[in-house]
Amino acid sequence: MSRPPARHPAGDPETPWRPLLSTGSFIARPTETGYTGIYVHLDGQPSEKLPILLAAHRYRFGHDIEAMARHLVDGVAVGWDELGTDLLDGAPPEILSALTGGEQWSSSTLDHLVAPDGSPPVRMTVTEKTAADLDVQWGYILRPHGIEVISVLHAAAGPVIAWGTDPRARFSNQPAHWSAPASTAAPTARPAPTSPSVGPRIAARR
Repeated sequence: MSRPPARHPAGDPETPWRPLLSTGSFIARPTETGYTGIYVHLDGQPSEKLPILLAAHRYRFGHDIEAMARHLVDGVAVGWDELGTDLLDGAPPEILSALTGGEQWSSSTLDHLVAPDGSPPVRMTVTEKTAADLDVQWGYILRPHGIEVISVLHAAAGPVIAWGTDPRARFSNQPAHWSAPASTAAPTARPAPTSPSVGPRIAARR
């Protein structure tokens, strides 16, 4: 299925692009003022993104957050279409089976997009200033102590899932499960949620 092109709102320099359809999300690195990240087109829900990001950090990137951020955030020319099982390189068979149902697919980017006026696509950057104005529902910030999960339509910040969390945990897709921290201080890492929505994850590629 071909992906929809990026839409460029006229006269809005703070919002240089707008994706169409799908559950859009972003992956970001923290900055002094907030974060800067890159758009991901498909499967933006926590149940899809958290397992693959937790496993990628542990196995493919060997707990090297900077290497992970360079690959996922800095090294993308336009944006991600989807994240694939290449991010699970090095993971043991039981992790691969639990997260993918034994299937394999490659990560793909959005370099093929063409803007409505025929110009080349711009980089789909997301920051704390632009996230609320873009069609992204979830954000994942790669912090030193874990992944901050932001339900963009409901909050500007969110809880942090510790890097040591088992990627096979089942994470809720309900925004109410990802309420923003009570204080404005840097969020504190916590283990996976302990609500009934958490349990062994057995997922197959749709």
